[in-house]
Amino acid sequence: MNYGMVLKSLGRLLICEGLVMIPSFIVALIYNGGNDERAFLITIAILFIVGLLAARIKPKRRNIYARDGFAIVAIGWLLAAFFGAFPFVISGAVPSFVDAFFETTSGITTTGSSILKDVESLPQGILFWRSFTHWIGGMGVLVMTLAILPSAKAGTLQIMKAESPGPNPGKLVPKVGQTAKILYGIYGIITIIEVILLKVAGMPLFDSLIHTFGTVGTGGFSSKGLSVGAYNNIYVEIIITIFTFACGVNFSLYYQAIKGNIKEIFKDEEFRFYLGIVLVSIALITLNIHENIFKTIGESLRYSAFQVVTITTTTGYSTTDFNLWPTFSKMILLSLMFVGGCAGSTSGGIKNIRIILLFKVIKREILKVVHPKAVYTIKVGGKSIDEETLMSIGGFFFIYFIIFIISIFIVSLDGFDMITSTSAVAATLGNIGPGFGMVGPMGNFSDFSILSKIVMSLDMIIGRLEIYPILLLIMPTFWRK
Repeated sequence: MNYGMVLKSLGRLLICEGLVMIPSFIVALIYNGGNDERAFLITIAILFIVGLLAARIKPKRRNIYARDGFAIVAIGWLLAAFFGAFPFVISGAVPSFVDAFFETTSGITTTGSSILKDVESLPQGILFWRSFTHWIGGMGVLVMTLAILPSAKAGTLQIMKAESPGPNPGKLVPKVGQTAKILYGIYGIITIIEVILLKVAGMPLFDSLIHTFGTVGTGGFSSKGLSVGAYNNIYVEIIITIFTFACGVNFSLYYQAIKGNIKEIFKDEEFRFYLGIVLVSIALITLNIHENIFKTIGESLRYSAFQVVTITTTTGYSTTDFNLWPTFSKMILLSLMFVGGCAGSTSGGIKNIRIILLFKVIKREILKVVHPKAVYTIKVGGKSIDEETLMSIGGFFFIYFIIFIISIFIVSLDGFDMITSTSAVAATLGNIGPGFGMVGPMGNFSDFSILSKIVMSLDMIIGRLEIYPILLLIMPTFWRK
């Protein structure tokens, strides 16, 4: 373990977090929030002091290997959530540090679960920071650091591999820092376009920014207690639906489209699977809620499309209380919580590519029963998938559901009903936001115990980093030379 390089990288991360907190401080100044101005100043000062001390370390070796990359990412996300909670506590907006840590973790992991009962009472600066954490975490805290600050001379791909959602992330161009800048460039352009469109659709500028951060980061924090439904604006809903769906797509496909390879998007097997799941789910729920909940087919389609897309992409915005929908529709939404978006997107969940490969492995095993000596090669997009990758995906599914079950047992100690406990864990581990029962679109997570909030906060980070970086931290062999 290259401890010097790990500490240096973490110092750069904290400096970067201090820099990205400045816009929230400016918002607090503009709206003259009072306590939030002081809270941001104190937090930024702490981040710069601690970050500069760590960044000044001169390691003997500047290489970052796989183990170092996992340590930087896992500890980095925990530190980002820890220090990101300071403005909430110092300003008095969220007095409990555990609650503030839960809220910040939910923001930075783009989960969108909240302990706040009255979000509209927050100072504007705090409200801005709460949603801006979605934007920061959507593409990745460390990817952002690589894009903004000078990176290590060697091995920075290990950081990107440990943080990027989905299997087999890679470089778009030879230099990792340049890849990070390209990704954030695409991310930024999408952000600007959506802000403009929401403003044109009738949303105030501040609200447009808040909901754009929640959309492109697929997070789901809103400035309204009723979420997007508070506006009752079909144009706003259409814009958010389109951009949320777009941000559930692998961002490398957009880079290919910019280079002129637009057909690559529709050739991509994962994208076609993702599109198919969304369309089929919308159709089934529309038919199920038509006449049961909404009178016209148009109204049923409107609410079905919005909810399916925001749940599939693990965004979690709502325009209606889907807790009241028929059981069939709720079961579809619950299933979509586990699936999530595409690898390389800002979405959470298991990811479509893993679902595809799991089905292909199942098909191969069935065929082997009939032809045990035959050799079947599993391919995605015309490329063969090696057995090591297939084994790792099988292991991912197993560990994911073990963590899911253990978390449910711990959370169930609070004594809430099974639907609430199960969906709360599914919503946090899958980075969804709302669940069902008490944690539905009209509810929140405030009534859970401190233990449950800590467990679900860790679930959010485990889900966002896709398990391994956090689990490695608790293994003694990981720290040995």
